[in-house]
Amino acid sequence: MAKTIAEINDKIKRGQVVVVTAEEMIEIVEEKGAKKAAQEVDVVTTGTFGPMCSSGMYVNIGHANPRIKLGGEACYLNEVPAYCGFAAVDIYLGCTHLPDDDPRNKVYPGEFKYGGGHVIEEFVAGKDIKLTAAAYGTDCYPRRKLETWINIKDVNEAVLFNPRNVYQNYNVAVNLSDKIIYTYMGVLKPDLGNANYCSAGQLSPLLNDPLYKTIGIGTRIFLGGGIGYVAWQGTQHNPTAKRKDNDVPCVPAGTLAVIGDLKQMKPEWLIGASMLGYGATLTIGIGIPIPILDEEIARYTAIKDEEIFAPVVDYSKQYPYGEKPKVELGEVSYAQLKSGKIMIQSKEVPTASFSSYPKAKEIVEILKEWIKSGQFLLPEPVASLPGPESGLTFKPLKERPIE
Repeated sequence: MAKTIAEINDKIKRGQVVVVTAEEMIEIVEEKGAKKAAQEVDVVTTGTFGPMCSSGMYVNIGHANPRIKLGGEACYLNEVPAYCGFAAVDIYLGCTHLPDDDPRNKVYPGEFKYGGGHVIEEFVAGKDIKLTAAAYGTDCYPRRKLETWINIKDVNEAVLFNPRNVYQNYNVAVNLSDKIIYTYMGVLKPDLGNANYCSAGQLSPLLNDPLYKTIGIGTRIFLGGGIGYVAWQGTQHNPTAKRKDNDVPCVPAGTLAVIGDLKQMKPEWLIGASMLGYGATLTIGIGIPIPILDEEIARYTAIKDEEIFAPVVDYSKQYPYGEKPKVELGEVSYAQLKSGKIMIQSKEVPTASFSSYPKAKEIVEILKEWIKSGQFLLPEPVASLPGPESGLTFKPLKERPIE
């Protein structure tokens, strides 16, 4: 018999809810079957912790005296440029933005020691952030320069808003060339010297809800150590991507746009990161509860690493230039990836993950406890995410020459 989110919330309020992690659900379904598991379990917690470049924060700093219109000339947070083309004192800082004086890859490979992600981490940690701005001045906003310190406890609003997070599966990156390369998937050694991946696999949220049956716009989530929400499908959301018979995509597919109050969050779940030869980013912890409404959802949340497959992609030619390798590189399961080595073209290749499985396990346990203690209810999504039936697909840029 199917359950409703309202019924599950009533159990949470009465302290009778049964919550398990995605790891625990695997064992329950193996022992009792999906039908019995659906009857006994109310919520499964999922989580991931890894670098998510399409992330940033917006801040309202409040009006200075005399007033200034940010965005007229330039605005910086700890010397990192911030976007201020909204209104007078609204700022958006992307996690990959770099100080003007960063050498980038002029000294190759660049170290990218400090960027927007590091500013966000320090801001959440309660450190003072240097704000400098210049403006052209108007009758209503006469001030032309501002240099001050801001702190998260003093600003009006501080919001984490990320247009693309929680990728539903992703590539396994390798390097077929004869030289070392530096990518957003890390340092890749020549001649298949290593293979890097980035997913929590069987704990990852969208791999436990492959057709977006429960995760939708308005879903409440664990975000950066606080409470956030799914705001929209993420950019590059690609629900029509190739899938296996179990409905789980075997290539990059769905994504989420997420939002939450930065003042609730914690720096241990929002960590600025430097990627050698590539740039700065932000490592984020996200956890999503999945209400077990029926047997089908119970079966989805029992997905195992050996049942999830990812494509092996060459990042020397195939990814950057669209050149297919002479021999297909195939796909591998997350069980194989997590074993520490995979076979590619008859060669044993060591693997490493940019997603922390131990931290993902911490997240699902924290979220489990929030729900069991009655602190965290499950809102009904206000709208579903576009699924495979929508026909939505991620399209490459259609370049048109400008004459």
